Amino acid sequence: MDDIDRFLLEDLGREGDITSDALFTDQTADAIIIAKEDNIIAGLEEAKEIYQRLNVNMTNKVKDGEHVKKGTIVAEIKGDTRQILKGERLVLNIICRMSGIATETHELVNLSRKINPKVKIAATRKTTPGFRLYEKKAVIIGGGEPHRFGLYDAVLIKDNHLKAYGSIEAAIKKIKDKIKDKTIEVEVENEEEALIAARLHVDAIMLDNIPAKTAEHIAKKIRNIDGNIIIEISGGITKDNIKDYAPFADRISIGYITHSVKSKDYSLEITKTGK
Repeated sequence: MDDIDRFLLEDLGREGDITSDALFTDQTADAIIIAKEDNIIAGLEEAKEIYQRLNVNMTNKVKDGEHVKKGTIVAEIKGDTRQILKGERLVLNIICRMSGIATETHELVNLSRKINPKVKIAATRKTTPGFRLYEKKAVIIGGGEPHRFGLYDAVLIKDNHLKAYGSIEAAIKKIKDKIKDKTIEVEVENEEEALIAARLHVDAIMLDNIPAKTAEHIAKKIRNIDGNIIIEISGGITKDNIKDYAPFADRISIGYITHSVKSKDYSLEITKTGK
């Protein structure tokens, strides 16, 4: 059982769509999915896969990542009425959620790259359990990068690691001794910690919740020690302040684009019924 099967099972349970099953037998229908607001669309590939599992034909009229205007028909659907209705809410939930993330990411990328064409906008692990793959994919569709997918694909020494271990220098040295094939990043909260990490030549330093002017000063000192270290900014980044960090950051990671972004509005409408 893969994600799509689990998503369908969550909505249908063992008894299925009891409302639609009671009302319909072998009727067919045509339907459309329509954008109710301007946005960057995402989730169409997943939506089509859902309807394939339900033996419904869905033809996408646009591609993930395109900017669509309010009123745009993004997909046409034909099939058994019951099956269309079984997939309706799941399909819309995925498109609305992923499009919200892609749109917000796209706006942040555009804002920051007007200032610094090389800066990258990244997601975090602040994602919905069970839906991380799709939220991270939406970030990519919006022009961002996923960052870590989990605790397994890169080292990130965070504040609680340091509080529990006791020494940033000792922690970095131990990680370097034990892990040879992963990038190593350290989250720091002040200049002293940042310069210790820089002198130990980690791959990336995350300046967390540090005011922009202070962070820029620290970034210059890091680069004077090792110009290859990636400077990441994190903590409290919004559309209002991203421009203050973009000039000197290599990467800006933003939690809200996955954990609290507003979904975009789409609807599925039956346009024709048959027998």
